[in-house]
Amino acid sequence: MKTVVVSSAPLIQKADGWYAYSPYVQELELWAKYATTVTMVCPVWSDTKGTLVTRLSFSPERVIPLHEFNIKTVQGILRALFFVLPNLWKLFRAMQRAEHIHLRCPGNLSLLGCIVQFFFPKTYKTCKYAGNWDPQAAQPMAYRWQKRLLSHTRFTQNMRVLVYGEWPHATKNIVPFFTASYYASEIQPVPDRWERRPWHVVFVGTLGANKRPMYVVQLVAKLRERGVPITLALYGHGSEHARITQFIQEQNLSEWIVCHGNQPREVIQQALCEAHFLCLPSQSEGWPKAVAEAMFWGAIPWATPVSCVPQMLNEGRRGLILTLDINRDIEHIQQGCADPSALRQQSQQAMEWSRQYTLDAFEMAIRKLMHP
Repeated sequence: MKTVVVSSAPLIQKADGWYAYSPYVQELELWAKYATTVTMVCPVWSDTKGTLVTRLSFSPERVIPLHEFNIKTVQGILRALFFVLPNLWKLFRAMQRAEHIHLRCPGNLSLLGCIVQFFFPKTYKTCKYAGNWDPQAAQPMAYRWQKRLLSHTRFTQNMRVLVYGEWPHATKNIVPFFTASYYASEIQPVPDRWERRPWHVVFVGTLGANKRPMYVVQLVAKLRERGVPITLALYGHGSEHARITQFIQEQNLSEWIVCHGNQPREVIQQALCEAHFLCLPSQSEGWPKAVAEAMFWGAIPWATPVSCVPQMLNEGRRGLILTLDINRDIEHIQQGCADPSALRQQSQQAMEWSRQYTLDAFEMAIRKLMHP
C-alpha cells in the first residue's frame, strides 16, 4: 500500500538520514512497517531545534517539504496567505499518487490536509488525532475546524479517525484509540512501596507553563508545611525551570525537591517503579503518556480532568483528579495517604488497566487499520 503521511511535525535532515521527535518516530515506524512505500509531506528542518530526536529506521520514498506558518499574528497571517497555495498544490499532487492517506492532526498544515483529502473520496484514509477530542474543550480555531471536518462523514469519506477516549455524539468514522510505550515482554512485577516513607512524587514532562510544573512544586511544599513526609523529583526541562529552581532555593526545599532534567527512558522507568505518585496538572493533553506510563509501573496519578484523563482514571478510582484548588487537592491527598491499603489496591487497578495497552496491541491495531 503506497502511503502518504501528512503531518505538521517536522523531519530533520542529517548526513546519516532522517530524524524526528522520538515518540513520533516509534509510532511512525509501525505505520511504515505495513506500507509498501511511504511519502512524507511535512516541514523539513536543517537542525534539531531540540534534543529528543531519533533516526528513522525506514527510508521514505519521497519527502515533500511544506512551508510552516501560524495565524496568531498579522505577520503570521500574511505569511500563511503566501504559503497556503503552494502547500495545497503539494498536498494535492502527493495524494493523487496515494493508495492510503494518513493524516497526523491537529496542526495548521494538517488542516490543509483535511481540506485536500475531500478531493479523494475513494482513497482509503486514516487520521491520528493526537490532541484533545473533547467537544467541550476550549481550543484554537484551527483545531475546532479540523474536528468538524473530520467528523463530517460526507466531506470526509472512507476515513477512520483515531481519537483518544470515547465521546458522546461521535460520528461513525470516529474510532477510540490509544498509544503505548512498552511491549508485553517488558511487563515485570514491581516492588511494594506502600509502607515506605516518605511519600515520593514524580513529575515527568516538559517544564513549560502548559504542564503547570510550578503547581506540583507548590503542592508538595504546602504538604510539607502541613507535616506530610513527602519528596518530589522533576524529570524534564523547559521554560519554567529557572522559576522552579529559584522557588526551591528561596523556600529551602532543595533537600526535598530535586530537578533532574531530561533523563533516558531507563531512568524514568526506574523512577516510576519507586514513586508512590505522579503529578501532572496539565492544561491540555491528547493521550497523557506520562500518566499511562506511571500507571503501567504502579505509580498512582494525580492529574487534571483534561482530554481522556477521567476515563483513564475511571473517574477517580485509579487516581486522583486534581481540582487546581490547592487546599482542596491537599485535603484529598491527605485523606488518601491515611489509608495505604486502599492506595495499594488503587495502584494495582491502575497497573492492570494500563498494561492492556502494550506496543504489541498497538501494532496489531495499526496492522488492522492498514489492511482492513
